[in-house]
Amino acid sequence: MAKAAGDSISADELPLIDIKPLLARLWPVGHPDPVSPEEIAKAISYFFTNQVSEVQAGSLLMTLHFTGLDRQAEVLAKTAECMLKAAARIDEPALCTVIDRRRRREGEYQGGLVDIVGTGGDSHNTFNISTTASILASSLLLIAKHGNRASTSKSGSADLLACMQPQAPQIARIRPDTIASLYSNTNYGFLFAPVFHPGMRYVAPIRKQLPWRTIFNLVGPLANPTELKSTSSSTADPLLEARIIGVARKDIGPVFARALRLAGARKAMVVCGDEELDEISCAGDTLCWRIRPQGGGGPADDDPSLAGGGAVAEEHFRLHPRDFGLPAHPLSEVSPGKEPAENAGILRRILDGKVPEDDPILHFVLINAAALFVVSGICEADTSDLGYGDDGVVIKERGPGGGRWKEGVRRARWAIRSGEAARQWASFVKVTSGFSED
Repeated sequence: MAKAAGDSISADELPLIDIKPLLARLWPVGHPDPVSPEEIAKAISYFFTNQVSEVQAGSLLMTLHFTGLDRQAEVLAKTAECMLKAAARIDEPALCTVIDRRRRREGEYQGGLVDIVGTGGDSHNTFNISTTASILASSLLLIAKHGNRASTSKSGSADLLACMQPQAPQIARIRPDTIASLYSNTNYGFLFAPVFHPGMRYVAPIRKQLPWRTIFNLVGPLANPTELKSTSSSTADPLLEARIIGVARKDIGPVFARALRLAGARKAMVVCGDEELDEISCAGDTLCWRIRPQGGGGPADDDPSLAGGGAVAEEHFRLHPRDFGLPAHPLSEVSPGKEPAENAGILRRILDGKVPEDDPILHFVLINAAALFVVSGICEADTSDLGYGDDGVVIKERGPGGGRWKEGVRRARWAIRSGEAARQWASFVKVTSGFSED
């Protein structure tokens, strides 16, 4: 692979690894000595240290795509694990100390970090729903939004944030050495993938030369850099407590659910709109695969391959906008295909409370923010004392999967009406602007 500009590692320091024997066992299908997920992940780990030639790297990505191995849960979980091992090292003790100090426990939410992300590739070109939902959710949750520039859409999460007015956050200044300081001052964090996964700079040129989506399109959402297997925290709670991952193909849903369970996730939901949309759809049904803790035994107890402590239950159900107390809207009303600057203007108006309450894009954002509140566990609280603008009336009605989806919407609307989401955003912009560029 081509050496990245400014890279301090000489090509002579790390020798090339020949993966030709592994490639020969992968293709054609049916080799008597099949390749294991661990072997695939180990081969990909050499990508991050520039130790595989471009020809062999491209061949491996192509072979995984056409054999379907890059859509197997075990391969995704092992590859994500290798990607995390190669990630830039976060100042873990400092971050754990900050999170322990700032934990706001409510309901079944223990105050850990939360993420919402999509795989992309659904071709619907909708508004930046997950990014906007994450900002609303920062009113009550600690958010670790893992994101990047656009690869398959007009407006990626990083592209959107770079266009925010009146001042854009300096997302590239959020680094492993500044992340603890960030969460000392705001609930919102955006983890820019190129900063936390520097080894991906060797992969980018190869991906650009291939006409197909590769395993990295799927692994990225599984590799949030705060997903630490750490004992630095004074509690048993993981740093990354909960997440929602949107996938653009229905058959990938159960694959991702299993990959998350293999990685030890205890609070997560994988979603796919009926239109092959990597968000909870505002137009109709959404397929959901939810993982949640289960006391006293459960599916995980019977499967020694699953990581993590304690049993988890996996539930499969459908959600519809009516489960959130909202009407359905055709995707044509929320798929403007706008440029990042235009989407940033919409986000600004949402935060400022200047979007009509019946606006389709607002409803789309609300149901996704509400789902993040539900998956975090915060909606399980039977009392409510959120502060200014909160009437304290918890909506205890339960919908599909036992979730209090309407309560999630109530909290998401409060985030806007109270101005709390806008305040967290303003703090995020101020803090990142104060970080040095180095």
